Amino acid sequence: MPRPFHLALPVDDLGPTRVFYTELLGCATGREDTRWVDLDFYGHQVTLHLVDASDGPATTNPVDGDAVPARHFGIILEPADWQTLAHRLEAQNADFIIRPRTRFAGSPGEQSTLFVRDPSGNALEFKSFADDAQIFATEASA
Repeated sequence: MPRPFHLALPVDDLGPTRVFYTELLGCATGREDTRWVDLDFYGHQVTLHLVDASDGPATTNPVDGDAVPARHFGIILEPADWQTLAHRLEAQNADFIIRPRTRFAGSPGEQSTLFVRDPSGNALEFKSFADDAQIFATEASA
């Protein structure tokens, strides 16, 4: 079983960014201080660090017709969990970078994907595969 990863993110306003992760995404909190908070991000540790200045938005790369932020992170969810999250984000008028869609339809790596931005501008991708064998596929599975 893979070990949990740790990721630290810069945030320019800890309050609304914490609310985004805890109330909208459902992350539990762990240890915290006035300038940082640890989150349980689907079993992984994400730490939000308050910074005084941001380095601005990341550049993008074209991927299957979308301008995908080159700097982003996310999680691969089960299809039903992805659908539930997509509906919740749409209902809350989340700041979508890329609205929920199917990418690479009919090709290796076909997936459901969506990108949102947290209140501090960090890009997150949530994706799902109907067939987990397609996660690293370079050709169609039999």
